[in-house]
Amino acid sequence: MHSFGYRANALLTLAITILAFMCAFASFSDNFNSLTPTAQVQVLNINWFQKKPDGDDEVSLTLNISADLQSLFTWNTKQVFVFLAAEYETPKNALNQISLWDGIIPTKEHAKFLIHTTNKYRFVDQGSNLRGKGFNLTLHWHVMPKTGKMSANKLVMTGYRLPETYR
Repeated sequence: MHSFGYRANALLTLAITILAFMCAFASFSDNFNSLTPTAQVQVLNINWFQKKPDGDDEVSLTLNISADLQSLFTWNTKQVFVFLAAEYETPKNALNQISLWDGIIPTKEHAKFLIHTTNKYRFVDQGSNLRGKGFNLTLHWHVMPKTGKMSANKLVMTGYRLPETYR
């Protein structure tokens, strides 16, 4: 005859094993989804482009950010963290990334959006490297699942350029 403790231990072990297999299957099933996010960013205005007293360049932009990230949501998606970054090269660094805007998308219904905004975070370069500089705007996203590993990806939009003179 087995004791109550032995039977409870066997039942708990079985339940945890089944739960672990269900979580692994949920995580594995996300690999079969086709992700087709789209995004477009328009720079509507350069509000100011100035050299600060410490010698750094600073830019303020007015942006239209439109995106459809609904394909990132599955039954296993908890939320999606999304941010827009300006990326450019300088003589010192092969890649400079500056976050301009970010947000958390809690549900699929909020994953299709159009935002008219100025950059939420300061666009500052340490030095005078931004005059006439071409840059890319890159929409990054991190999918946070209910179970399984977090995934990240990005969409690069090219062809943006800052003016030759300060404003």
